[in-house]
Amino acid sequence: VQLVESGGGLVQAGGSLRLSCAASGRTFSNYAMGWFRQAPGKEREFVARISPSGRSTTHANAVKNRFAISRDNANNMLYLQMNSLKPDDTAVYYCAANEDASGSSYWVPQKYAYWGQGTQVTVAS
Repeated sequence: VQLVESGGGLVQAGGSLRLSCAASGRTFSNYAMGWFRQAPGKEREFVARISPSGRSTTHANAVKNRFAISRDNANNMLYLQMNSLKPDDTAVYYCAANEDASGSSYWVPQKYAYWGQGTQVTVAS
């Protein structure tokens, strides 16, 4: 499956952005999906995940109650709504597809076989 992120940019602290991830190539609804981020000099970290049906989601503690992951299986799209952004949220954000729909170890990047190229999010203080 091919993944292409969009929607990143520069925003003031307290602002909002909505990231999108367009999927193609295989049956999108078969995959659990995740968002990860990587800041300069840091390891890639888990942000959020969603089950293939969209009924189950998990968000990292750092973004809980501020970010929301969602998906539109009819249109092969994944989203990340980001509100109340903070400078610490500055990173390159990646969407990723996981063939394992069980949800086990969803926070581990190595569980995801397919990755987008990333989109830069910069939050100014």
